[in-house]
Amino acid sequence: MSCEHDPDAPRPLSLSALLRAATDTLAAAGVPTPDVDAELVAGHVFGLSRGELAAASLRGDAAGDGGRDAGDLAVFAELIERRAAREPLQHLTGTAPFRHLELRVGPGVFVPRPETEMVAQLAIDALRATADAEPIAVDLGTGSGAIALAMATEVPHARVHAAENSVDAFIWAKENFARIAPHARLAFIDLAEAFGELDGTVSVLVSNPPYVPDAAIPRDPEVRFWDPPAALYGGADGLDVVRTLSRVGLRLLRPGGTLVIEHGEWQGEPIRELLAADGWCAKATHPDLTTRDRATTGIRP
Repeated sequence: MSCEHDPDAPRPLSLSALLRAATDTLAAAGVPTPDVDAELVAGHVFGLSRGELAAASLRGDAAGDGGRDAGDLAVFAELIERRAAREPLQHLTGTAPFRHLELRVGPGVFVPRPETEMVAQLAIDALRATADAEPIAVDLGTGSGAIALAMATEVPHARVHAAENSVDAFIWAKENFARIAPHARLAFIDLAEAFGELDGTVSVLVSNPPYVPDAAIPRDPEVRFWDPPAALYGGADGLDVVRTLSRVGLRLLRPGGTLVIEHGEWQGEPIRELLAADGWCAKATHPDLTTRDRATTGIRP
């Protein structure tokens, strides 16, 4: 048997070439960050951090090196095709980062967004400012549990309660609560009726409700086709659930308690007017890191 190298044999595809091809595919499909998404899919499939992936690419590793077999490459190709069809990256990897947390997510639950991290910060700041030894916080419509779990882990002396009434979302939230903060309470209940036993005792009530007007069409395919409609649409003006939150907040919060509501960039003024009509004090709208209005707070009289 000859051991000589066959100059006509095809050279194995390099990892860097694989990533370039995936990036080109995603870019052609209009994915906003094709290079980042290609790297994150590769890291998920091959079990590498982005740093390890970069090092392997710089070394000129072949796509099949490091234990990566044909099955892994086929899975990678399939996930890139799905991402090119604008299926959310988080559905492909099964996880979504949120502040210091890594949440399990997938079809049926709203994928937490980076802009919601500042909404969680408003709630956390208000919770930390409470003098109680065990202040009570409530997250209504918790979805994956992102805001509630941020409060439960960053203010560990707080008693955190969260409500969700979507079966699909509740399944994901239950997994995240069990893994991240089993001491926090998750209830399957409609937010309008939640936690009557806590009436008048809550220090912070926070929610990222559905606030897209029914007639509006989200620009991003990842949102339009994949996020559950119940987590997106909030009536003709998008504020139906906000009206409910105002009433529930007056019931749950103690005097001086803080209400935090996430909303769209043009909804700050109508929400402040709505809260003023219901008697809330110190209404204020807060921008996110892109300077777009993102949340409005009020104080329970």
